Amino acid sequence: MPIPTDHSKPVRTSAKESAFNQIQQWIIDGTLKPGEKLNDSELAEALGVSRTPIRESLQLLEAQGFVVMYPSKGTQVTEVEKESIKELLPPLAALQALSAELAISNLTDEITNKLEQTNKRFADAIHSDNDFQALKIDEEFHQIIVDAANNSYIDNMVAYLQAHVRRLFFHQSIILTEQSIKEHDTIIQLMKDGNEVAVSNIMRQNWLRAIEEFKSVKKN
Repeated sequence: MPIPTDHSKPVRTSAKESAFNQIQQWIIDGTLKPGEKLNDSELAEALGVSRTPIRESLQLLEAQGFVVMYPSKGTQVTEVEKESIKELLPPLAALQALSAELAISNLTDEITNKLEQTNKRFADAIHSDNDFQALKIDEEFHQIIVDAANNSYIDNMVAYLQAHVRRLFFHQSIILTEQSIKEHDTIIQLMKDGNEVAVSNIMRQNWLRAIEEFKSVKKN
């Protein structure tokens, strides 16, 4: 099981949290490949922790669908089901739409400016064909809105779903396009206008359009 040695080690986090974040990232970006068997001793050595936080992390990752733990047989990375995008994006779209509605009452000039600057960076990444950077900035844009909604339950559920979205992106199931830039601009304006119904609809569209684009790519 090849494990990178040049990864960054987070500071001031518990051993379990640090291990969980790093192993999840390796699964998301394909460092740990679908179907690969994981050795908790090797992971513990690579991350500089004991086997206990590794096992606790793997249990959390199993609960989130990233690994499967077989009694007496070890742990294995789950396969990437590209078709899962059809089940993944609708609940995420609903949560993001609700976040946009709730964020309106907490909107400030600082938040608005931050959204506008983030979307400009997103546009630059799209126009330069930097897909990975575009994904990171798109995530940042939506997280600003989730943060503004100020609802910890939404935040936690979005974080869980977003991790799976990230994994699908690395396995080329999600495509970001020019249309997203325009939708982001519309979202910002509708939030400024206080139009909860319209911003909810465009936010859903922004997320659900990826399903249709996935279907189109699959046909081709």
